[in-house]
Formats: sequence, C-alpha cells, structure tokens
Amino acid sequence: DVQLVESGGGSVQTGESLRLSCAASGYTGSYCMGWYRQAPGKEREGVARMSPGGSVSFADSVKGRFTIPQDSAKNTLYLQMNSLEAEDSALYYCAAGGRGDYCGTDVSRFQYWGQGTQVTVS
Repeated sequence: DVQLVESGGGSVQTGESLRLSCAASGYTGSYCMGWYRQAPGKEREGVARMSPGGSVSFADSVKGRFTIPQDSAKNTLYLQMNSLEAEDSALYYCAAGGRGDYCGTDVSRFQYWGQGTQVTVS
C-alpha cells in the first residue's frame, strides 16, 4: 500500500516561510495528491492539490502565497508556504488516492493519508 510521510513542520513568525515535504512510497503516479490542514475546532480543509496530469488547485486563502513543487524522481510533493499568517497554523496532512479518480476538496474521497506535521505561526 501507499505510505505517506510528512516532514518540515515547525514554529515560525508571521511573514516567514516554511516548506513541507511529503515523501511517498508505493506507486502514486496515477493518484491525485494534495495537502490538507486541520486547526483546533475546525474541519479538515483542502489547501492545495495536484492531479496526475499536473493540474494544480489552491484554496482561496492561500492563493499567491503557497505553491506545490514536486520531485517526481523522489516521489515527493512539497508545500512551499510563504508570507505565513497566524491563520495558517494547523496540522498539515498529505493525501493521495482520490477514489474514482477524484481530485477535489472532499477529504472523505482520499484513501491514503500521512500522519501530519504541525505548523505554528505566531
């Protein structure tokens, strides 16, 4: 089965940058992959995602600030976060495998999830 491991979380100041990594094992070439986050008291929400064909989408709240570079050779997806705000503080998850080729924001449609990495902005 596919395994996802996130890394790169930490505590930063407002306005600073941070890059998260999602290292995947197992074949994910045909999967939608993306980043999701969950803050205390809130539902898990989509941040950014990439379809197998390379199409990318971002949540309105992060457009212009976040990007999702990838390294296909390393089977790794990154979340580059710039101009971080306190509202970005959350547990960030990497996800893959939208069921039925789904590649949207519904978290229930994804089969594989990482353990999460904490991002705190203050």
